[in-house]
Amino acid sequence: MAHTVTPFLMFEGVAEEAMKFYVSLFKNSDINHVERYRANEPGPEGSIKRADFTVGGQRLICSDSYVKHDFSFTPSISIFVDCENEAEMDHAFAELSAGGQVFMPPDNYGFSTKFCWVSDRFGVSWQLNLA
Repeated sequence: MAHTVTPFLMFEGVAEEAMKFYVSLFKNSDINHVERYRANEPGPEGSIKRADFTVGGQRLICSDSYVKHDFSFTPSISIFVDCENEAEMDHAFAELSAGGQVFMPPDNYGFSTKFCWVSDRFGVSWQLNLA
């Protein structure tokens, strides 16, 4: 049986920027541990080898891949956030959608009083829900 299950976000050179951005958006968020590539290691020196952080109480891991891949993030996997109030949701939507893509703008879709789905400027997909 697995000891823990944690979402892992793989970036190409922007892991630190994305991580700092995410922890700035929600309460109960923090950067917990950062390990950087050193000289003579495979990744660019100073880039994120592995970082553990928390967003809204959810632990996540990220890294900067030094291997170039033919894929990136897809909306098929998203981070789902039950927002505490409308102000939090509106702020998160404005920040996350800036430079990204809106799949479903904030609205009442029948299953929630207010819901939206966006992809941020890093390509990570977020579903925001007013609980």
